[in-house]
Amino acid sequence: MRYLILSDIHGNWEALEAVLREAEGEWERAVCCGDLVGYGADPNRVVEWVRQHVAAVVRGNHDKACAGLEDLAWFNPAAREAAQWTAAELTPENERYLRRLPAGPLEVGDFEILHGSPLDEDEYLMAAAPELAAHLGARLSFFGHTHWQGGFAFYRRGVKRLRAVPAGVRAVPVRLEAECFYLINPGSVGQPRDGDPRAAYALYDDGGRAVELRRTPYRVSTAQAKIRRAGLPAILADRLAEGV
Repeated sequence: MRYLILSDIHGNWEALEAVLREAEGEWERAVCCGDLVGYGADPNRVVEWVRQHVAAVVRGNHDKACAGLEDLAWFNPAAREAAQWTAAELTPENERYLRRLPAGPLEVGDFEILHGSPLDEDEYLMAAAPELAAHLGARLSFFGHTHWQGGFAFYRRGVKRLRAVPAGVRAVPVRLEAECFYLINPGSVGQPRDGDPRAAYALYDDGGRAVELRRTPYRVSTAQAKIRRAGLPAILADRLAEGV
């Protein structure tokens, strides 16, 4: 089975559309590591596509916030305003869908998907200790939340950091070794923060045990214009051009 691995779309239809265009014909089943909405100006369009095409989804903190399941006091002002705007924009059907999303980790085939860390769905996993491997339910897990593409390979003697696709490069393969555990972040589709504004995602072929990290450009200016027309905080549009 060939999987399309998505995370942190954040209501950015232009970024999602670019990913789907580039990966067309290369996947049979899609999964998402959370945060379908928040920040971007197309929450309903994104959720409706996910409802129709994505086989497995775990909830993110913005999904919870926009569905009324999260205390907005923990959000920064721009994120809070975007969550409130999104909650008002969502159709009742899409709001119910977000409300019913499961917490991770969620088993999918021979791997798992989660939003934050295996111990806490809301934890930002920016570094990893070897002991974390004991809490993984599968040799391969995909996570999101940080908006940083890459991840971690857990060996007997330590942890190796997996890096993002470099600037100017379209894809990087990740070789999976049988004795290792992996936590891989496909990166954010709709709001990368690792210095690369291109939409990020991953492909996984369970037959060949092969993961490929990908980046693709998209119409950033169109996504920015929509955010500004919606009256959302300007920073949410500005940061898309910088990938921060």
